[in-house]
Amino acid sequence: MPEPSQTTSPPGPAKSKAKAKPKPKRLFQKQAPMVRMLIALTPVAISAIYFFGWRALAVLGVCTATGVATEYVTARRRGAPVSTACFVTCWLFALSLPATIPLWIAAVGTVVGILFAKEVFGGFGRNFANPAITARAFVYICFPNDLTNQFVPAFKGFPGGFAQWSFDSLRVLPDYLADSGRTVADAVSQASPMWVSREYGFEVLQAGGQGASLWDMLLGSIGGTFIPAGEAAPRILSAGSMGEGCALLIAIAAVYLLWTRTANWRLMGGAFAGLIAANVLFRNVLGFDGLGEVPPVAWQLTAGTTMFAAVYMVTDPVSAPKRRPAQLAYGFLIGFLVVLLRWRGVFVAAATFSILLGNLVGPLLDIAATEWESRKKARTAAAGEGPS
Repeated sequence: MPEPSQTTSPPGPAKSKAKAKPKPKRLFQKQAPMVRMLIALTPVAISAIYFFGWRALAVLGVCTATGVATEYVTARRRGAPVSTACFVTCWLFALSLPATIPLWIAAVGTVVGILFAKEVFGGFGRNFANPAITARAFVYICFPNDLTNQFVPAFKGFPGGFAQWSFDSLRVLPDYLADSGRTVADAVSQASPMWVSREYGFEVLQAGGQGASLWDMLLGSIGGTFIPAGEAAPRILSAGSMGEGCALLIAIAAVYLLWTRTANWRLMGGAFAGLIAANVLFRNVLGFDGLGEVPPVAWQLTAGTTMFAAVYMVTDPVSAPKRRPAQLAYGFLIGFLVVLLRWRGVFVAAATFSILLGNLVGPLLDIAATEWESRKKARTAAAGEGPS
Protein backbone atom coordinates (compact mmCIF):
# COMPACT_ATOMS: atom_id res chain seq x y z
CA MET A 1 0.00 0.00 0.00
CA PRO A 2 1.56 3.21 -1.09
CA GLU A 3 2.37 5.76 1.53
CA PRO A 4 0.10 8.74 1.53
CA SER A 5 1.70 11.74 0.13
CA GLN A 6 2.63 14.34 2.70
CA THR A 7 0.56 17.39 2.33
CA THR A 8 1.55 20.78 3.54
CA SER A 9 -1.05 23.04 5.02
CA PRO A 10 -1.51 26.31 3.22
CA PRO A 11 0.47 29.08 4.69
CA GLY A 12 -1.49 31.06 7.27
CA PRO A 13 -1.73 34.78 7.37
CA ALA A 14 1.52 36.50 8.03
CA LYS A 15 2.07 37.55 11.58
CA SER A 16 1.13 41.12 12.01
CA LYS A 17 3.98 43.36 12.79
CA ALA A 18 4.18 44.76 16.26
CA LYS A 19 2.20 47.91 16.47
CA ALA A 20 4.52 50.84 16.20
CA LYS A 21 4.66 53.10 19.19
CA PRO A 22 2.99 56.40 18.53
CA LYS A 23 5.28 59.32 18.14
CA PRO A 24 4.42 62.70 19.65
CA LYS A 25 3.52 65.34 17.11
CA ARG A 26 5.50 67.90 19.06
CA LEU A 27 8.24 67.82 21.65
CA PHE A 28 6.64 70.11 24.24
CA GLN A 29 3.04 70.58 25.24
CA LYS A 30 2.29 74.22 25.95
CA GLN A 31 -0.01 74.66 28.93
CA ALA A 32 -1.06 78.27 29.50
CA PRO A 33 -1.62 77.97 33.28
CA MET A 34 1.79 76.36 33.70
CA VAL A 35 3.41 79.12 31.64
CA ARG A 36 1.87 81.67 33.99
CA MET A 37 3.18 79.68 36.92
CA LEU A 38 6.68 79.88 35.45
CA ILE A 39 6.24 83.64 35.07
CA ALA A 40 5.30 83.84 38.75
CA LEU A 41 8.35 81.78 39.69
CA THR A 42 10.84 83.78 37.63
CA PRO A 43 11.27 86.71 40.10
CA VAL A 44 11.79 84.21 42.91
CA ALA A 45 14.44 82.41 40.85
CA ILE A 46 16.24 85.69 40.13
CA SER A 47 16.11 86.61 43.82
CA ALA A 48 17.66 83.21 44.63
CA ILE A 49 20.68 84.15 42.50
CA TYR A 50 20.91 87.54 44.21
CA PHE A 51 20.78 86.06 47.71
CA PHE A 52 22.86 82.91 47.16
CA GLY A 53 25.02 83.38 44.07
CA TRP A 54 25.10 81.82 40.62
CA ARG A 55 25.22 78.30 42.02
CA ALA A 56 21.48 78.72 42.55
CA LEU A 57 21.12 78.88 38.78
CA ALA A 58 23.25 75.74 38.48
CA VAL A 59 20.89 73.86 40.82
CA LEU A 60 17.92 75.14 38.82
CA GLY A 61 19.57 74.06 35.56
CA VAL A 62 20.44 70.56 36.80
CA CYS A 63 16.89 69.97 38.07
CA THR A 64 15.34 71.25 34.83
CA ALA A 65 17.61 69.24 32.53
CA THR A 66 17.18 66.05 34.58
CA GLY A 67 13.43 66.43 34.85
CA VAL A 68 12.87 67.15 31.16
CA ALA A 69 15.06 64.21 30.16
CA THR A 70 13.18 61.87 32.51
CA GLU A 71 9.77 62.93 31.26
CA TYR A 72 10.92 62.84 27.63
CA VAL A 73 12.00 59.20 27.92
CA THR A 74 8.82 58.07 29.67
CA ALA A 75 6.29 60.26 27.84
CA ARG A 76 7.75 59.35 24.44
CA ARG A 77 6.91 55.69 25.04
CA ARG A 78 3.22 56.54 25.15
CA GLY A 79 3.41 59.10 22.35
CA ALA A 80 3.01 62.15 24.55
CA PRO A 81 5.06 65.37 24.54
CA VAL A 82 6.86 66.83 27.55
CA SER A 83 4.40 68.95 29.49
CA THR A 84 5.06 72.51 30.60
CA ALA A 85 4.13 71.26 34.06
CA CYS A 86 7.43 69.37 34.06
CA PHE A 87 9.30 72.69 34.10
CA VAL A 88 7.13 73.92 36.96
CA THR A 89 7.88 70.79 38.96
CA CYS A 90 11.62 71.14 38.37
CA TRP A 91 11.65 74.82 39.35
CA LEU A 92 9.56 74.26 42.47
CA PHE A 93 11.78 71.43 43.61
CA ALA A 94 15.00 73.31 42.89
CA LEU A 95 13.84 76.42 44.74
CA SER A 96 12.89 74.31 47.75
CA LEU A 97 16.54 73.20 48.14
CA PRO A 98 19.52 74.90 49.79
CA ALA A 99 21.79 76.70 47.33
CA THR A 100 24.76 74.54 48.32
CA ILE A 101 23.01 71.19 47.89
CA PRO A 102 25.18 68.63 46.06
CA LEU A 103 24.09 68.67 42.44
CA TRP A 104 23.79 64.90 42.23
CA ILE A 105 21.22 64.93 45.06
CA ALA A 106 19.23 67.57 43.18
CA ALA A 107 19.29 65.34 40.09
CA VAL A 108 18.26 62.20 41.99
CA GLY A 109 15.39 64.01 43.69
CA THR A 110 14.15 65.33 40.37
CA VAL A 111 14.12 61.86 38.80
CA VAL A 112 12.18 60.46 41.76
CA GLY A 113 9.63 63.27 41.67
CA ILE A 114 8.99 63.11 37.91
CA LEU A 115 9.19 59.33 37.53
CA PHE A 116 7.57 57.91 40.66
CA ALA A 117 5.11 60.67 41.55
CA LYS A 118 3.92 61.47 38.02
CA GLU A 119 4.96 59.30 35.09
CA VAL A 120 4.18 55.91 36.64
CA PHE A 121 0.57 57.07 36.99
CA GLY A 122 0.32 58.05 33.34
CA GLY A 123 1.75 61.54 33.22
CA PHE A 124 0.27 64.96 33.78
CA GLY A 125 -3.21 65.03 35.27
CA ARG A 126 -3.07 61.52 36.72
CA ASN A 127 -0.74 61.89 39.68
CA PHE A 128 -2.33 61.94 43.13
CA ALA A 129 0.59 63.70 44.87
CA ASN A 130 2.52 66.83 44.03
CA PRO A 131 5.72 65.64 42.26
CA ALA A 132 7.84 68.54 43.55
CA ILE A 133 6.85 68.01 47.17
CA THR A 134 7.34 64.24 46.76
CA ALA A 135 10.87 64.85 45.52
CA ARG A 136 11.49 67.24 48.43
CA ALA A 137 10.31 64.67 50.97
CA PHE A 138 12.43 61.96 49.37
CA VAL A 139 15.71 63.86 49.52
CA TYR A 140 14.89 65.19 52.99
CA ILE A 141 14.46 61.65 54.34
CA CYS A 142 17.28 60.00 52.36
CA PHE A 143 19.87 62.78 52.66
CA PRO A 144 18.97 64.66 55.87
CA ASN A 145 22.49 65.93 56.55
CA ASP A 146 22.90 67.33 53.07
CA LEU A 147 19.50 69.02 53.27
CA THR A 148 19.77 70.50 56.75
CA ASN A 149 23.52 71.18 56.92
CA GLN A 150 23.81 73.16 53.71
CA PHE A 151 22.11 76.41 54.67
CA VAL A 152 24.16 79.58 54.33
CA PRO A 153 23.53 83.28 55.03
CA ALA A 154 22.20 85.43 52.23
CA PHE A 155 24.31 87.96 50.37
CA LYS A 156 23.30 91.57 50.98
CA GLY A 157 23.75 94.91 49.26
CA PHE A 158 24.64 95.43 45.63
CA PRO A 159 25.56 93.43 43.60
CA GLY A 160 24.92 90.71 46.17
CA GLY A 161 25.11 87.18 44.83
CA PHE A 162 25.26 88.42 41.25
CA ALA A 163 29.00 88.87 41.79
CA GLN A 164 29.55 85.53 43.59
CA TRP A 165 29.39 81.85 42.73
CA SER A 166 28.36 80.66 46.19
CA PHE A 167 28.75 81.58 49.84
CA ASP A 168 30.88 78.53 50.62
CA SER A 169 33.30 79.53 47.85
CA LEU A 170 34.29 82.68 49.74
CA ARG A 171 37.63 83.00 51.48
CA VAL A 172 36.49 85.60 54.00
CA LEU A 173 33.11 86.47 55.42
CA PRO A 174 31.07 89.32 53.93
CA ASP A 175 31.42 92.71 55.58
CA TYR A 176 28.23 92.41 57.62
CA LEU A 177 29.60 89.25 59.30
CA ALA A 178 33.25 90.31 59.54
CA ASP A 179 32.97 91.25 63.23
CA SER A 180 31.36 87.98 64.29
CA GLY A 181 34.67 86.31 65.12
CA ARG A 182 33.77 83.39 62.90
CA THR A 183 35.07 81.96 59.63
CA VAL A 184 33.38 80.97 56.39
CA ALA A 185 33.38 77.35 57.54
CA ASP A 186 31.56 78.40 60.72
CA ALA A 187 28.91 80.19 58.66
CA VAL A 188 28.06 77.17 56.51
CA SER A 189 25.59 74.67 57.96
CA GLN A 190 24.31 77.04 60.60
CA ALA A 191 20.77 77.29 61.88
CA SER A 192 17.98 78.83 59.82
CA PRO A 193 15.34 81.03 61.51
CA MET A 194 12.93 78.11 61.82
CA TRP A 195 15.54 75.94 63.54
CA VAL A 196 16.44 78.74 65.94
CA SER A 197 12.77 79.27 66.73
CA ARG A 198 12.33 75.60 67.60
CA GLU A 199 15.49 75.27 69.67
CA TYR A 200 15.88 78.66 71.33
CA GLY A 201 12.71 80.62 70.63
CA PHE A 202 12.19 83.36 68.09
CA GLU A 203 12.90 86.00 70.74
CA VAL A 204 16.62 85.28 70.63
CA LEU A 205 16.75 86.35 66.99
CA GLN A 206 14.81 89.54 67.53
CA ALA A 207 17.07 90.36 70.46
CA GLY A 208 20.10 90.06 68.19
CA GLY A 209 18.65 92.56 65.75
CA GLN A 210 20.76 91.40 62.80
CA GLY A 211 19.20 89.83 59.77
CA ALA A 212 16.32 88.21 61.61
CA SER A 213 13.69 90.90 61.94
CA LEU A 214 10.31 90.51 60.28
CA TRP A 215 11.43 93.06 57.72
CA ASP A 216 14.51 91.00 56.90
CA MET A 217 12.43 87.87 56.44
CA LEU A 218 9.90 89.77 54.36
CA LEU A 219 12.67 90.91 52.01
CA GLY A 220 14.75 87.72 52.20
CA SER A 221 17.97 89.34 53.47
CA ILE A 222 18.36 86.74 56.20
CA GLY A 223 21.76 86.46 57.82
CA GLY A 224 23.40 87.83 60.93
CA THR A 225 24.41 86.69 64.38
CA PHE A 226 22.54 85.60 67.48
CA ILE A 227 23.58 84.50 70.96
CA PRO A 228 21.67 81.52 72.43
CA ALA A 229 20.82 81.57 76.10
CA GLY A 230 23.70 80.33 78.23
CA GLU A 231 26.32 80.94 75.55
CA ALA A 232 28.76 83.82 75.24
CA ALA A 233 29.98 83.50 71.65
CA PRO A 234 27.67 84.58 68.82
CA ARG A 235 26.43 82.18 66.21
CA ILE A 236 25.81 82.97 62.58
CA LEU A 237 22.27 82.78 61.27
CA SER A 238 21.70 81.17 57.89
CA ALA A 239 18.84 81.60 55.47
CA GLY A 240 16.65 78.70 54.40
CA SER A 241 15.96 77.25 50.99
CA MET A 242 16.57 79.26 47.84
CA GLY A 243 12.97 80.17 47.06
CA GLU A 244 11.50 80.74 50.48
CA GLY A 245 13.41 83.87 51.46
CA CYS A 246 11.68 86.88 49.91
CA ALA A 247 8.12 86.69 51.18
CA LEU A 248 7.31 90.00 49.49
CA LEU A 249 8.01 88.62 46.01
CA ILE A 250 5.96 85.53 46.78
CA ALA A 251 3.06 87.73 47.93
CA ILE A 252 3.21 89.66 44.65
CA ALA A 253 3.26 86.36 42.76
CA ALA A 254 0.19 85.25 44.72
CA VAL A 255 -1.71 88.35 43.58
CA TYR A 256 -0.70 87.66 39.96
CA LEU A 257 -1.74 84.00 40.14
CA LEU A 258 -5.11 84.85 41.67
CA TRP A 259 -5.72 87.73 39.27
CA THR A 260 -5.04 85.53 36.25
CA ARG A 261 -7.06 82.70 37.82
CA THR A 262 -4.08 80.43 37.58
CA ALA A 263 -4.32 79.55 41.28
CA ASN A 264 -7.53 78.65 43.09
CA TRP A 265 -8.30 81.15 45.85
CA ARG A 266 -10.01 78.47 47.95
CA LEU A 267 -6.85 76.38 48.10
CA MET A 268 -4.57 79.32 48.85
CA GLY A 269 -6.96 81.12 51.18
CA GLY A 270 -7.81 77.90 53.01
CA ALA A 271 -4.11 77.26 53.69
CA PHE A 272 -3.58 80.71 55.18
CA ALA A 273 -6.82 80.46 57.16
CA GLY A 274 -5.81 77.10 58.60
CA LEU A 275 -2.37 78.38 59.59
CA ILE A 276 -3.77 81.49 61.29
CA ALA A 277 -6.50 79.51 63.05
CA ALA A 278 -4.03 76.94 64.40
CA ASN A 279 -1.62 79.63 65.49
CA VAL A 280 -4.29 81.58 67.36
CA LEU A 281 -5.66 78.40 68.92
CA PHE A 282 -2.36 77.02 70.20
CA ARG A 283 -0.61 80.28 71.08
CA ASN A 284 -3.33 82.71 72.11
CA VAL A 285 -6.15 80.47 73.32
CA LEU A 286 -4.31 77.49 74.81
CA GLY A 287 -1.29 79.54 75.88
CA PHE A 288 1.55 77.62 74.23
CA ASP A 289 3.64 80.75 73.74
CA GLY A 290 6.72 79.86 75.76
CA LEU A 291 10.29 79.25 74.72
CA GLY A 292 10.50 77.13 71.60
CA GLU A 293 6.72 76.70 71.32
CA VAL A 294 4.35 78.48 68.93
CA PRO A 295 5.65 81.83 67.60
CA PRO A 296 3.37 84.71 66.56
CA VAL A 297 1.37 84.61 63.32
CA ALA A 298 3.63 87.12 61.56
CA TRP A 299 6.63 84.89 62.25
CA GLN A 300 4.81 81.80 60.99
CA LEU A 301 3.94 83.56 57.73
CA THR A 302 7.39 84.98 56.94
CA ALA A 303 9.73 82.33 58.36
CA GLY A 304 10.31 79.03 56.63
CA THR A 305 8.45 77.79 53.57
CA THR A 306 4.96 78.96 54.57
CA MET A 307 4.45 81.49 51.80
CA PHE A 308 6.23 79.42 49.16
CA ALA A 309 4.23 76.29 49.94
CA ALA A 310 0.83 77.99 50.23
CA VAL A 311 1.17 79.99 47.01
CA TYR A 312 2.92 77.53 44.69
CA MET A 313 2.39 74.00 46.00
CA VAL A 314 -0.93 73.83 47.83
CA THR A 315 -2.54 75.31 44.71
CA ASP A 316 -1.44 72.44 42.46
CA PRO A 317 -4.69 71.73 40.54
CA VAL A 318 -3.94 68.05 39.92
CA SER A 319 -3.24 66.80 43.43
CA ALA A 320 -5.86 69.05 45.09
CA PRO A 321 -9.57 68.18 45.43
CA LYS A 322 -11.97 69.26 42.70
CA ARG A 323 -15.10 70.03 44.74
CA ARG A 324 -15.32 73.54 46.14
CA PRO A 325 -16.05 72.68 49.81
CA ALA A 326 -13.30 70.06 49.66
CA GLN A 327 -10.82 72.63 48.36
CA LEU A 328 -11.41 74.90 51.33
CA ALA A 329 -11.11 71.98 53.76
CA TYR A 330 -7.98 70.74 51.98
CA GLY A 331 -6.18 74.08 52.22
CA PHE A 332 -7.32 74.59 55.82
CA LEU A 333 -6.05 71.14 56.81
CA ILE A 334 -2.61 71.76 55.32
CA GLY A 335 -2.26 75.18 56.96
CA PHE A 336 -3.33 73.77 60.31
CA LEU A 337 -0.89 70.87 60.05
CA VAL A 338 2.01 73.21 59.23
CA VAL A 339 1.68 74.91 62.63
CA LEU A 340 1.09 71.65 64.48
CA LEU A 341 4.00 69.76 62.92
CA ARG A 342 6.39 72.69 63.32
CA TRP A 343 5.53 72.74 66.99
CA ARG A 344 5.31 69.03 67.83
CA GLY A 345 6.92 67.24 64.89
CA VAL A 346 10.41 65.81 64.91
CA PHE A 347 11.28 67.18 61.47
CA VAL A 348 11.41 70.87 60.75
CA ALA A 349 10.10 70.34 57.20
CA ALA A 350 6.50 70.66 58.36
CA ALA A 351 5.16 72.13 55.12
CA THR A 352 6.47 69.18 53.09
CA PHE A 353 4.75 66.52 55.16
CA SER A 354 1.61 68.61 55.61
CA ILE A 355 1.12 68.86 51.85
CA LEU A 356 1.76 65.15 51.37
CA LEU A 357 -0.83 64.32 54.03
CA GLY A 358 -3.22 66.70 52.30
CA ASN A 359 -2.60 64.92 48.97
CA LEU A 360 -3.53 61.62 50.57
CA VAL A 361 -6.70 62.98 52.18
CA GLY A 362 -7.78 65.02 49.14
CA PRO A 363 -9.79 62.26 47.39
CA LEU A 364 -11.65 61.51 50.63
CA LEU A 365 -12.55 65.18 50.95
CA ASP A 366 -13.95 65.11 47.42
CA ILE A 367 -16.04 62.05 48.28
CA ALA A 368 -17.30 63.70 51.48
CA ALA A 369 -18.18 66.91 49.62
CA THR A 370 -20.06 64.96 46.95
CA GLU A 371 -21.99 63.01 49.57
CA TRP A 372 -22.84 66.18 51.50
CA GLU A 373 -24.13 67.91 48.36
CA SER A 374 -26.19 64.84 47.40
CA ARG A 375 -27.84 64.74 50.81
CA LYS A 376 -28.48 68.46 50.66
CA LYS A 377 -30.24 68.08 47.28
CA ALA A 378 -32.22 65.14 48.61
CA ARG A 379 -33.42 67.14 51.61
CA THR A 380 -34.34 70.06 49.37
CA ALA A 381 -36.26 67.78 47.02
CA ALA A 382 -38.07 66.11 49.93
CA ALA A 383 -39.03 69.48 51.35
CA GLY A 384 -40.40 70.56 47.95
CA GLU A 385 -42.56 67.44 47.68
CA GLY A 386 -44.11 67.99 51.10
CA PRO A 387 -47.63 69.22 51.71
CA SER A 388 -48.19 72.73 50.47
